[in-house]
This record gives sequence, C-alpha cells and structure tokens, in this order.
Amino acid sequence: MENFKGQPRLPKFAVPKRYDLQLKPDLSACKFAGSVSIDVDIVAETRFIVLNAAELSINPGSVSFSPRNSSKVFDPKKVELVEEDEILVLDFAEALPLGLGVLAIGFEGILNDRMKGFYRSTYEHNGEKKNMAVTQFEPADARRSFPCWDEPSFKAKFKITLDVPSELVALSNMPVIEEKVNGPLKTVSYQESPIMSTYLVAYVVGLFDYVEDHTSDGIKVRVYCQVGKANQGEFALKVAVRTLELYKDYFAVPYPLPKLDMIAIPDFAAGAMENYGLVTYRETALLYDEQHSAAANKQRVATVVAHELAHQWFGNLVTMEWWTHLWLNEGFATWVSYLATDSIFPEWRIWTQFLDELTDGLRLDGLAESHPIEVEINHAAEIDEIFDAISYRKGASVIRMLQSYLGAECFQRSLASYIKKHAYSNAKTEDLWAALEEGSGEPVTKLMNTWTKQKGYPVVSVKFKDQKLEFEQSQFFSSGSLGDGQWIVPITFCCGSYDKKKSFLLQTKSENYDVKEFASDSNKSAWIKLNVDQTGFYRVKYDEELAARLRYAIENKYLTPTDRFGILDDSFALCMARQLPLTSLLTLMGAYREELDYTVLSNLISITYKVGRIAADARPELMDNINQFFINIFQYSAEKLGWDATQGESHLDSMLRGEILTALAMLGHKETLSEASRRFDAFLKDRNTPLLPPDTRKAAYVAVMQTVTSSNRAGFDSLLKVYRETDLSQEKIRILGSLPSCPDQGIISEVLKFSLSPEVRSQDAMYALAVSKEGREVAWTWFKENWDLILKTYGSGFLITRFVSAVVSPFASFEKVKEVEEFFANRSMPSIARTLKQSLERVNINANWVKSIQAEQNLGEAIQELAYRKY
Repeated sequence: MENFKGQPRLPKFAVPKRYDLQLKPDLSACKFAGSVSIDVDIVAETRFIVLNAAELSINPGSVSFSPRNSSKVFDPKKVELVEEDEILVLDFAEALPLGLGVLAIGFEGILNDRMKGFYRSTYEHNGEKKNMAVTQFEPADARRSFPCWDEPSFKAKFKITLDVPSELVALSNMPVIEEKVNGPLKTVSYQESPIMSTYLVAYVVGLFDYVEDHTSDGIKVRVYCQVGKANQGEFALKVAVRTLELYKDYFAVPYPLPKLDMIAIPDFAAGAMENYGLVTYRETALLYDEQHSAAANKQRVATVVAHELAHQWFGNLVTMEWWTHLWLNEGFATWVSYLATDSIFPEWRIWTQFLDELTDGLRLDGLAESHPIEVEINHAAEIDEIFDAISYRKGASVIRMLQSYLGAECFQRSLASYIKKHAYSNAKTEDLWAALEEGSGEPVTKLMNTWTKQKGYPVVSVKFKDQKLEFEQSQFFSSGSLGDGQWIVPITFCCGSYDKKKSFLLQTKSENYDVKEFASDSNKSAWIKLNVDQTGFYRVKYDEELAARLRYAIENKYLTPTDRFGILDDSFALCMARQLPLTSLLTLMGAYREELDYTVLSNLISITYKVGRIAADARPELMDNINQFFINIFQYSAEKLGWDATQGESHLDSMLRGEILTALAMLGHKETLSEASRRFDAFLKDRNTPLLPPDTRKAAYVAVMQTVTSSNRAGFDSLLKVYRETDLSQEKIRILGSLPSCPDQGIISEVLKFSLSPEVRSQDAMYALAVSKEGREVAWTWFKENWDLILKTYGSGFLITRFVSAVVSPFASFEKVKEVEEFFANRSMPSIARTLKQSLERVNINANWVKSIQAEQNLGEAIQELAYRKY
C-alpha cells in the first residue's frame, strides 16, 4: 500500500481499455452522483488496482472486479482514497487473474466553483440566475469527476450517459444516439468515442442556443452560446469550418470525429480547451459581436479557434506520452494556428504579429529561473505552471525556426507521416524529430536537443572587421550575468539588400565569415542584418558601427517590418541586461518616428511603457522630457490615423488606432485626453454613437481614468455603470483593464476591491491587476491583506500564478525582494514556486537596471535633446 504513495505516476499492472460512465448532475444542489464500469486489462500479477480519484466519495459496497472469463466476483477488502496523491487504492484479498475484467465503482461528488473538474458556471436567463455544469479536465482533473487512470498515456474508449433535467441541452464529445424523457428528467446516451486520453473527455449541461454549418465532407459543426447570443457565434463558425478543411489537407488525415461542437462558457479559467469534439471557450475567445467587438477581438477569436482545432490532430489524435512533452501539444498548436489564420485572413499579416509570441518566449527564457522546453514533472501539482510562455511561445518559435531551416514542403510531408504513424496513440518529442530527420536527411535531433533540453538561448554578437564578420554566441540573461549554454544556431544574414541572403549553422562558440563579395567600395556602409525575419530564437548584439548603419536603414525604410521589430526588441533586451546604455536605446527608438506597421508600433508602445516605469524609478526629474519624447515618436502615426476610421481601412489600422491613442493617453498627451473625454461623454448618452466605436473605446476609458481622483471620480463611476449594464464579456474586460491605469492610489484601492467582488467573474479579476506605477504599493498591500481569500478562490489552479507575477514583478528595489521573500517564507506551495522565483528575479533585474540608469553619464542632456529635436 505505502509503495503507491508519493509517486509521480500510476503503476502499470492494470490498463483501462473502455469506460462506461453514467453521471447524474444536480444543478441546484451543486452535486453529482455517478457510476463507472471500466474494462481493465490486468497485465501483471497484483492484488491491487490503483487509479486516480480526488474530491469524490466512493461507495465501498459498490466496488467490484469481475474477470471476463470467470463467474467469480472479487470485492476489495479495503478501499482507500489517498487525497494528497489523488489516488484510489483497491486492495483485494487475493491476486487478480491476468487478462480482461470489469471494474465497477459508484461515487458522488461536488459541482465545485473552482473552474476545474466537473464544475458549475452561472448565467442569467430571463433575469433569473442559473447554474450550468461544465468540465475542465486538463491537465489532471478528470479524477474529480470519475475514478480513472488520469494520465495521457492511458488512452481508452468512452461510452457516456447523462441523466439531466429534460429542458436542458446536454453535450459530450460524441453525438447523441438516444434521448429518453422520463418526466422532469431525461437520459442522454452518446456514441462510444474512439480511443482518447481522460483529459479530453467533456460534458456540458445547460440552456444554450446554437448556429450550425457543415464542412464539405459532411462534418457537422456547431457553435453553442447563451440563449439570445447565437448570432455572436457566426464568425467563429465560419472560421471553424474553413480551418477543419485546411487542416485535413495540411495533416493529410481527415478530422477523426463525426461532429465538432464549440461552446462559450461564462466562467472559464483558461482561454479555451480542446476537448475532443466538444471544445470549450471563454466567451471572449469565441463570440464576436459586429456592433460591439473590436478588431482585436475578431483576431483573438480566429487564432484561438485555429489553435484548438489544431489540437484535434496534434494532441487529441496523437497525444503526448507525459506532461514533459506538453510543449509538443501547445507549441505546435500555437505555430500552426498562425499558419491557418494566415491562410484565411492574409490581410492580417499574422506572421509579422507572431513576433509577439517570440518576444514573450524570449522574455521568460532570459530568466535564470526559466525551464527547458522539456521539463521533468514529478507531481500533478507542478503541471499547471508549465502552461506558460516556454511551452507555448518558445515551443512555437523553435518549430518556426526549424520549419524555416528545413523548408515548408519537407516539414509538412514529415509531419503528415508522424501523425499517420502515431494516430490513436502517444508520442514523445524524439518521435517528432525522428520523422523530420527521416524526411529531411538533416540532423534534426542533434540540432533541436540544444533548444529543448536546456533552458535559455544565445545572444549572437557580431563585429565587422577586415572584411570579415565575426560571430560569437553566449547565453543571454536579462540580468546581464553570464551563462555557459551553447546552441546549434541557424544563422541567416543579409548585407545591404534582401537579395543577398546567406545562411549557415553556428555550431561552435565563435566563427568568422568572409564577406568580401558584399564589401565592395560602393557599399562599404551597407547595413548588415542577422536573423533575417526573426526566424531564429536568439538575440543579436551589433558593434557600434553596424548598429549605426541599421539605424540609418530603419530611418530610410530599407528593412522589413519583422527586421525593424527584431532590432528594436533586441536593443531593449540588451538595455535591460545593462549591455546597452539607455541613451542608445532611446536614440534607436527615435528612428521609428515614421513607423506605421502595427506589430512594430505595438512593440514600441509596450517598450515605452516599460522604459518609462524604470526611468521614473531611476530619474523621476527626467520624466517630463522622456514622456515628451515618446509623444513625439507616436505623433506621426496618431495624426495619420486620427480618432475616426476611414471607409474600408485595414484590420491592422483599426487595431493600431486604439493602441496609439491609449499610449498617448497614458503619456498624458493633453489633446488626446480632452478628445477622449468629449467622445466618452457622447458614448454615455448613446452607447451606439459612431464617435466611440469598439476599437477606440479602451483608449477613451484609459484617458478618462488618467484624470480620475478620489475627489473627482465621475469618470470612474460612469465606467462602472457601463460595466454593470453590458452583458458582453469583451466590453467588461475592456473596462476592467482600463480602471487600474489610474494614478490615484485611493481609486486603485477601490478597483482592486471591486476585482474580488461578486460583480467580477473570478477568471477576470487579473485584468484589474495591471496597476499604474503609482499603484504598486497599494496592490502589494491589498495582495497581502487578501492572500487567504485569493488562495481560497484560486489556490488550486494556474490563475493564482497571475496574481503573484502581476503584483510582484513591477517593483524595482532590492528591499522589496526581501519583503516579498519574508511574506512568502511560510506561504509558498508547489503551484506558485516557479512563478514566485521568476517574479523576484524580475524585481532584481529592474533594481539593477535602475542603478545603471542612475549612473549613466549625460542622460539628462541626451533626453533633453531628443525631446525637443526638430526633424
């Protein structure tokens, strides 16, 4: 018995083959009863059966094992649920016969309010508050709904039956085969599923409307949402049908199930979940309202739908063997969702926007407290924390790097053979590399192991000397410290023109490359750009001469948006790591004053926020000039776009307008603040006014909050009124994300209090944590005072990590590190351990950066000159 405790994985002496599951949820009492008969193959001698169960009460009298070839029934002499290991141990008096048998278990459970397992979500129907019952089983919560072998490699078939109130809709992975109504209840039976992992099982019970369409090969696709919102599902439906057809061709395997349902759930912890044939979503990730959704919302819906549907092949049909290989699921689905979105909406230039994913991956992976893409998992509690920017974004970025290196066609061909080979089973990272190696003849395993088995990435320094380029790689840390990692780096570079592109693998610490052919007298001053189109997962540091040439190339618009993005982002990272003075970064930023590309400007905006915060901590007396300089940078694009959309303008301009105006509002630009105020007043009188369409609403809300104070709070109260009156999640989140930008500490305190009130769904509270720099201390005090409540509400899921990082990371003093460490000394737990270390590392990085800016010579004069330079 003791042998089974404290183990990361279940013993393998019994293997489930098929589950026959019956559940009866009680939506008013918030509980459920169930029974399961599991076809089990006893493959090694044992008198124990060990499977997963958590927060269930097991009826010991209902537990029995009946071997297939015998009339004897085995009843366990002991049934023990070990809550801390989430296992159910059945101890029989004698060894069980080898071969197939049926394990029967009766149980009861709670429909919890923690957005995991079998849980309840609330909604309003005709003014009445109601419960729906929903599942969220990934990573390890099917065990909260029924006893099972809750690991991805124990794939089995599922036959599900639900007893539910007869007026409700009841959905599961497979189509309904029979509904028997018996008075107030009905019994709904579903087709048996193909072989699949427990984390992909799903069922939802509630009141819903739907819209429906079919793919060209007859797959029925539906989008379900709350009654009265069906038309908001039309856009996602259209995307889903086209995406399924696209993936069928790309993977060379048809969609494996007879139907696909997608459903919007009001209370939902993640963005969406790829349950086989029944994909669940937050409302913001599935619903699109022509009247009140912004262009950014539309794009979010398309990319999330494409991501989840990619999983139907990559994850559901072929499943990772264990959570160490989670990145295979998530990194791949992230990468391929861009491929699909680009195919359906080429005008969105989504591959340029992919750089946001790349940057997020680089930012987290520049920490000493990062982790390798393939990470050891020793306890179920550790899984949640690796659903992070490494698994998703670094994962997607190294796949993009590899595809770029091998070529699109060869990559696609090899993928199709990988999926065929491992369909309906499990795979490891090595299996994908083997397929790509076989298809390409390249040493994929050797190359990729350097990217997946060690954390971090290199910065490649490049110097131009004696007609040679000197390349040197070293591990990059945002802290500026030195690491000893080494990678096989696919280097690409262009000199003076995109026609002249060179590539090679940097396999050693350093290498020289002869560029005589490029260095003719006529282009001695030609720009040289490494990591063309940012396809490589690394940073580049140029010597001063090369950096000056690139600045000139940016000003003269010689470079592509992806390359302009990369130069800016690498320079910002090097400045944070104290390898580039702030003066140099600001001078480079000045070269972007005529920038109009959405993705480049969006990154420039987020860099101004971060630099502004650090500079305010380091040299508060320079902030007027710094803000003036930033306003100057955005003036050109703001004047081009204005507040009002033009007929037939691009999707990207619609997104950019809102971001530029929000930035100007945050920088205190007077004209923006007063225009925002005028338009907001018109919006309060008429919610459909053309003066404030969805794309510029957030900008107006942020502008309003800049001037709100405890004694002048009309704008804040008006926003709360709009929040309370809208039933559109996207609108609520726009408001929630704007409120904490207020510089007034009393208001920030109210906003944080509001975030934990019943008026804010618990999945959305984190939007209110993005507080202004003036609000950091208030947020930290609030966090400490409310820790017990936060722990109770979020303690068992990944959302608690968002609280820790949002509240801790923005600080920039060594004293604060000590204070946070003291607070968590007796409050830490496995599910936040990694996030806490990462957040404290960020505070140390910020503190060192502040020190280096304080020591920077002539910074004041340089900023004065930049702020008032006439172009």
